[in-house]
Amino acid sequence: MSTQIAKKSAVNRSWFVVDLDGKVLGRAASEIARVLRGKHKPVYSPSVDTGDFVIVVNAEKLTLTGNKLADKQYYHHTGYPGGIRSITAAKLLEKKPEELVKKAVKGMLPKNKLGRQMFSKLKVYAGGDHPHAAQQPKELVF
Repeated sequence: MSTQIAKKSAVNRSWFVVDLDGKVLGRAASEIARVLRGKHKPVYSPSVDTGDFVIVVNAEKLTLTGNKLADKQYYHHTGYPGGIRSITAAKLLEKKPEELVKKAVKGMLPKNKLGRQMFSKLKVYAGGDHPHAAQQPKELVF
């Protein structure tokens, strides 16, 4: 008996839509990362991207638990000496709510070429509308 490895050509991808209205960021991000990786499918293989596309709507209406809105800091470097910049989760949620979701999900994916390929299947929108109606996405409930 041998273990079956999924082939890239045999993977059937479907589309899911997630409404983050009132959802907690970390709990939602872990479920989104699970679907992007393909761990919800019986043909899951760690070395093959078997995941599905995920559309996230209402990113501006998500919540964070505890004091994370005020205390959690996100950092990036400009590339210049002394160019470290930081922003709190509250300001990032107000300014770019899509980035808050993307950073949370990206941190839960593998840090290699495969993880970047999985991350490209994530579409995040601040409001309730998205331009992917033609793909007939199914509601992802968790």
